[in-house]
Amino acid sequence: MRDMPPRTVVSLVPSLTEAVAATAPELLVGVTDWCTHPPGLGAARVRGTKNPDIAAIAALAPGLVLANEEENRPQDLAALRAAGLRVLVTEIRTLAQGFAELHRVLTEGCGLPRPDWLDAAEAAWRQARAEFDVRAVVPVWRRPWMVLGRDTFAGSLLAHLGVRNVYAADAERYPKVPLPRLAAPGHADVVVLPDEPYRFTAEDGPEAFPATPAALVSGRHLTWYGPSLSEAPAVIGAALRAAIR
Repeated sequence: MRDMPPRTVVSLVPSLTEAVAATAPELLVGVTDWCTHPPGLGAARVRGTKNPDIAAIAALAPGLVLANEEENRPQDLAALRAAGLRVLVTEIRTLAQGFAELHRVLTEGCGLPRPDWLDAAEAAWRQARAEFDVRAVVPVWRRPWMVLGRDTFAGSLLAHLGVRNVYAADAERYPKVPLPRLAAPGHADVVVLPDEPYRFTAEDGPEAFPATPAALVSGRHLTWYGPSLSEAPAVIGAALRAAIR
């Protein structure tokens, strides 16, 4: 017999928290400390994505726990299942996967009608043009410097807009690359600096790449899969145009 739709949900993924909150906010009873959108969430905080409070989550007795294979640790998911909780784990490494998994989470996992915002997000990306023809490095951390490598959601978004990740074929998904190589003249046409997980800003990041234009982008629009996808093509495109004009 098919599982009944859950009456309560704990989300361990900020993107999925925003997706559920935009669709049926009354379901959310627990979220991580990193779940910042939408502001003012009234759900209980259950620590971080990498150190969730298993006992607190179990005490909430949610009908479903939402997780992601990259953001959450296997041992924590195993502990939640051992506590008798139903856990839905997503895998999102491409734009197409993002849309498919959002549909699965909301309709199959939460038992909700497909929301209008998801249709709008898909339409926004169908209409987005590959207007750029540039090579990019995309740091996600410094000290040490780490960049987007192969099979990443953010890399897929950029590729859809015509931005070719220099490290898309790297053996690692988030390779460590020495700054002298990253910043070498001609290594890339643009450096894309998101404000998460490392918070790059106009004062912290561009100075390391004196020979390369820097595009400061919203990490939420580059790396989150949820309602922000509707705005992402325009937001990311504007940041790139400002950098390479």
